[in-house]
Amino acid sequence: MTTRPALRHVVFFSAKDKADIPRIVEGLELLAGIPDSCRFEVRRNTQNDALSSEVDVIVYAEFDSAASLAAYKAHPLYEASIKAVRPLRNMRIAADF
Repeated sequence: MTTRPALRHVVFFSAKDKADIPRIVEGLELLAGIPDSCRFEVRRNTQNDALSSEVDVIVYAEFDSAASLAAYKAHPLYEASIKAVRPLRNMRIAADF
């Protein structure tokens, strides 16, 4: 049996301009410098699903607790990432489970 993290955090982004996707990825990769997650990934959507192409970039992170996620969001790099990415994106949808 595998051990499941206490909390998984998934965020989907769409770019206003597809040419900005590399800059969005770069801005989101700043989050990797935050020590509170036990796993962190930023990936471009492969868009292999013919019925859905709205999502361009995904952030996936795992946390040991809700407190760890709160600390992650309070970190200065989180704000830096927001400043870099918000002007370039249309959609942002987050889910925690």
